[in-house]
Amino acid sequence: MFSTLKTLIQGTNARAEERLRDVHAIELIDQKIREAEAGLKNAKFSLASLIQKQRSEAAQLTRIEGQITDLTDRATAALADARDDLAAQAAEAIASLENEATLRRQTVERLDARVLQLQNAVERASRRILDLKQGAIAARAVRREQVAQKGLSRHIAHDSAFDDAEALIEQVLGAEDPFEQAQILHEIDSGLKPDSALSKLADAGYGAAQKVTGSAVLARLKTA
Repeated sequence: MFSTLKTLIQGTNARAEERLRDVHAIELIDQKIREAEAGLKNAKFSLASLIQKQRSEAAQLTRIEGQITDLTDRATAALADARDDLAAQAAEAIASLENEATLRRQTVERLDARVLQLQNAVERASRRILDLKQGAIAARAVRREQVAQKGLSRHIAHDSAFDDAEALIEQVLGAEDPFEQAQILHEIDSGLKPDSALSKLADAGYGAAQKVTGSAVLARLKTA
């Protein structure tokens, strides 16, 4: 049971973290870019320091090689003058300088390789940061569009104006015609009058007419 609860808690925490990362994705992207830029800045300082050391070692190597050349020339001249004692001293100094030159040459070669490696790393990091910044611009544009669409969808979904307008239109279109209703009421009232049946029978020719009509007056004038 404890294992199940632990798994559920871990799942809940993971989902909460994912939601938090999604909500604050743009801020996290900007922060990671700042961290990357800080790392790149530190790498550039390291590269500058390494190049400075490499140049210093190269300069020392050049100086030592110059000393070796100078002492070799002097020792050769001493040997030509049969000054073997001076030539021997020069040879000892040359041997020491050559050993030092070998070590410094190895150091310079190692620094050259390290400088090249770090330069490539700095260039790659710089390109990646540029890509990240461009991606961040695109991400911000997409997020603004998502926020706008979400706001519009929420507004439309909860805006009762649409429903109200549709209901009013239906009410107006479905309303009863007052003129037609008045006519019907008049017909109903007429049918309810006591003399309506007599009028109908008289109009049909059954019995005396209930009202004087134009036809009756015309007939009377003809017989006068």
